[in-house]
Amino acid sequence: MKPRVMSLVIFTCAVGLLTSNSNTNITDAMIGITLVALGAGAAGCLNMWYEADLDALMTRTCLRPIPTGKINKKQALVFGIFLTVFSVSTLNYFANTLSAMLLLFTILFYLFVYTIWLKRITPQNIVIGGVAGSLPPVIGWTIATNSISLASISLFLIIFLWTPSHFWALSLYKADDYKKAKIPMMPLTDGIEKTKIYIFIYSLLMLPVIILPYAINFSGFVYLIPAMMLTIYYNFLCYDLYKHKKNKFDLKKAKKVFGYSILYLFLIFVLFLIDNLI
Repeated sequence: MKPRVMSLVIFTCAVGLLTSNSNTNITDAMIGITLVALGAGAAGCLNMWYEADLDALMTRTCLRPIPTGKINKKQALVFGIFLTVFSVSTLNYFANTLSAMLLLFTILFYLFVYTIWLKRITPQNIVIGGVAGSLPPVIGWTIATNSISLASISLFLIIFLWTPSHFWALSLYKADDYKKAKIPMMPLTDGIEKTKIYIFIYSLLMLPVIILPYAINFSGFVYLIPAMMLTIYYNFLCYDLYKHKKNKFDLKKAKKVFGYSILYLFLIFVLFLIDNLI
């Protein structure tokens, strides 16, 4: 069920719910967030069912349950389908149809659009596939309000534009893995230099999207000032990676960008919570 990925899904979903300023009681909120977590687990499970052959080839994924024989593909498929049906139908019952349909869309998009269609044919798989990973805060918002607002879309955009630089930094130092599995990640299809340029460009795109919540009066200076500082430092790290020797990259710098990107997104959403409380 990819628990490490799920933890970020749970957190961003919770931020979407908590910053909606609704009157959702604590029990309904916890049930809703748990069901979104199960939906994320369903997507992860179905992803590993379909990609079991690729996972076995890559050092990053070879210890997952199917390649190691802990469970077989049929079991993973059945479990993934069960989690999908259970999480979506139960969310529809406890919350509302809009949030349930968004959760179903997220699972199906991740499986059919990203995993089955895009991942093996284009280096833009991360960009387009990022839609699925960007929806949890919107789902959290809809659980609480039964509506989609510009504020929830701003949360979506932050994750959506963050995703490419995050994953392309990973693909730089895991390029051999992707090569073995014949996954067309950007360092393999377009080269190291172009990948570094795109990482830097997408990091710069975070500046306007970080300002957006403040511009629409969704957040205040308590969020804006530290968020801008965190973003400018992210820009610096990505530029530092880019300016290294042409067609080469520093392994430590690539890992630093990847590691900081995770902390960066977490802190941005923490700032939303703090700003909302104040």
